[in-house]
Amino acid sequence: MGHFYNPNIHPYTEWLKRKENFQQYMENKGVKNIVEEDYDLEGFLQNVVHREANRCRYCYNMRLNRAAQVARKGKFDAFTTTLLVSPFQKHDILKEIGDAVGEKYGVPFHYVDFRPGFKKAYMKAKETGHYTQQYCGCIYSEKDRYMPKNKQKGE
Repeated sequence: MGHFYNPNIHPYTEWLKRKENFQQYMENKGVKNIVEEDYDLEGFLQNVVHREANRCRYCYNMRLNRAAQVARKGKFDAFTTTLLVSPFQKHDILKEIGDAVGEKYGVPFHYVDFRPGFKKAYMKAKETGHYTQQYCGCIYSEKDRYMPKNKQKGE
C-alpha cells in the first residue's frame, strides 16, 4: 500500500508533479494507494516559521504521524517512508521519530537505510521517465537548492 501526504511541498506545481508521478507509478505497478489531496502549505509554514532550524524535525513528525495513523486504521503490519532512500535526509531523526510514532500508534516503524541504493534508484528513475525532484520539497529546501550560496543570509 502506498500513501501520498506532502503538505510541505512548495510550490503547488511541484506538489502536483510529485503527486501525479506517485499515482502513475502506483497504477503501473498495480499497487493500491491513498492520496491525500489536502495541500495545507499554510499550516506547514505556520508551524515552522521562526523555527526554521527545526523544520525537518517538524516535517518528519507531521508526515510520519500521518503515515502511522493510516497504517493503524488499515491494520498494517508496519509503516515506513521513502525519505529513507535519500542521502540528504537526517536518518537519526527519522528513526527516532518513526520509532516514537510507531509506539504511539501501536504500529512498528520499519527502518531500513536505503541510501546505498540511492544513485542506482535515481538513475533507474531517470531511465524510465519518472519525475525526479531536485530538492526535498519545502520552500526552505528550494531556496537552499537554487539560491547561490554567496547570496544567502546576506553574505
